Amino acid sequence: MKSAIQEARKGLAEGGIPIGSVLVKEGRIIGRGHNQRVQKGNPIAHAEIDCLQDAGRIGNYKDTVLYSTLMPCYLCAGAVVQFGIKKVVVGESRNFGGALQFMRQHGVEVIDLDNNECYEMMLDFIRKNPVLWYEDIGK
Repeated sequence: MKSAIQEARKGLAEGGIPIGSVLVKEGRIIGRGHNQRVQKGNPIAHAEIDCLQDAGRIGNYKDTVLYSTLMPCYLCAGAVVQFGIKKVVVGESRNFGGALQFMRQHGVEVIDLDNNECYEMMLDFIRKNPVLWYEDIGK
């Protein structure tokens, strides 16, 4: 999760939304990313999607673990299910409940760490940037 938090902080420093993600296989990070919707002007450049793009084609995702600082939305949860990722570790879900039930209904183990650093970073961003945040979550 520390690496995902680093990615979130990188995104924030770039003027973006502080959500970070890493993909781990056999204890090694094989992909990393952060939300780049603002930086790239791309509505689907979410942290988890950026992370999967960074990992590239690995053939089989079943033995990977996706870490994300915030509960994945339906777009990102759909990618998790589509590629057969069986475990997602989440920094927090108090700021955004995301697609927890969707992932669990599709056999994904979801672990919510309720990490205070993730929570406070996101809460501070939402307070300072409500319009950008609501755009990100489609409201």
